Amino acid sequence: MSVITIEPAITPRRRAFTPEDRIFVSIGLYGTLTLAIALPLALMFLWSIADGWSPPLVVPKDYTTARWAGILGDASLIRAAINSIVIAIVVTFLTAAIALPTAWAMARFPFRLKRLVEIFILAPIIIPGLVVAVGIGQVFLLFGLAYSVTGVILVQIVGTLPLMIRLMTAALETIPDDLIHAARSLGAGTVGIVLHIILPLAVPGLLAGGLMSFIGSFEEFDKSFIVGAPVVETLPIKLYMYLDPYSMQLPLASIVSFILLLPALIVFIIAGRILRDDLMAAGMGKI
Repeated sequence: MSVITIEPAITPRRRAFTPEDRIFVSIGLYGTLTLAIALPLALMFLWSIADGWSPPLVVPKDYTTARWAGILGDASLIRAAINSIVIAIVVTFLTAAIALPTAWAMARFPFRLKRLVEIFILAPIIIPGLVVAVGIGQVFLLFGLAYSVTGVILVQIVGTLPLMIRLMTAALETIPDDLIHAARSLGAGTVGIVLHIILPLAVPGLLAGGLMSFIGSFEEFDKSFIVGAPVVETLPIKLYMYLDPYSMQLPLASIVSFILLLPALIVFIIAGRILRDDLMAAGMGKI
């Protein structure tokens, strides 16, 4: 009687990542980034300085900077920019004030149905923004908050609050319980613990959430348009008006797009310098 032996399966060895592979991946990555980012920006810039551009011309024949000078001196655009900045600042601070105690409860106090509460908090960014805006807009009409700066601020907070809570929760979860217990044993009160322990350690989360909230508010269109337009105009609303199919003005829309890009670029440069990658990953990826 012969004995049947079973040879163990041989796991194929993974091919080593060679320098040639790295070059190929780098070319693919930078090529994709060029197509996805640089090419649209280049087209926007050409449109902003083009003095007439239509097929079959590949690039404009004539160029002018008159539109830049004209639109930067446009009173309605300046007013829209001021509205966007002021609203974004107010939304950021109010969002932080609401998110901090909520995030503290989510991070420090275990309770039943906590997972369900987390999903409920994330609902405003899971549901399409237009659906949320229409529903809230109808409620604001009943309470007289539609077509007002207050209404725009409140409806934008609905969109910025979930991400702020997630980032703050991720930051507060890193605070050791022993540190708080030690402070209490040394006679520190609740106010002292908050001011001298919790807030300093929560600063990275506050900054991350604040930066994201500012950008989210500054570039918000759906909610601002439905609740505020045409009385309250922001830069995204002005951009939409320039892209109206009945009176499309691509050169002016390109200039406004560049103006909208500036705060986002500045904020992400700041974020890259002062914020930790692990905090951003925890806040973005933990659902």
